[in-house]
Amino acid sequence: MTETAIFAGGCFWCTEAVMKDVIGVESVESGYIGGETENPTYKQICTGKTGHAEAVKVAYDADTISYGELLDMFLGTHDPTQLNRQGNDVGTQYRSAIFPMDAKQQEEAEAAIGRWNAANGAMAVTTIEGMSNGEQTATWYSAEGYHQDYWDGEGQRNPYCQATIPPKLMKLRKSFQKYVKDDA
Repeated sequence: MTETAIFAGGCFWCTEAVMKDVIGVESVESGYIGGETENPTYKQICTGKTGHAEAVKVAYDADTISYGELLDMFLGTHDPTQLNRQGNDVGTQYRSAIFPMDAKQQEEAEAAIGRWNAANGAMAVTTIEGMSNGEQTATWYSAEGYHQDYWDGEGQRNPYCQATIPPKLMKLRKSFQKYVKDDA
């Protein structure tokens, strides 16, 4: 059964690259969520004035991998203790956030943050956003086409991506080896 998860963990190129390597993940789309501007562009997002986060929408087979397992990988492959930033990327558009689709996912997100805090002796600043009466209310906007599958194409030649994505992929392979696709 295909379900959806939405995560914001800094640069969406990085989060997309990680999630694409996870078993049970059927597709990953980069986009924007959590802001006020309708149909935002990348240029607008980069100003930090729209309120959106760079995020990924993950379609996954819930019979193969659980939402909780995806949450653990999401929290374990970026730094959830950095407020409104990931490394050199600074601004609210780079915040660590989870956008649950329903009340059950919200409960699981709260539990995952609790697990991460307990295991790491630190406090994640990851927010849980967009929920009202147990349903996701934030609007998803797909990023422009050139952002999709970025690491698989242009990202391999981009110095920023070469510096930031491989360490995240190594965290995935080291800490979550049993969840990595065989061809990754």
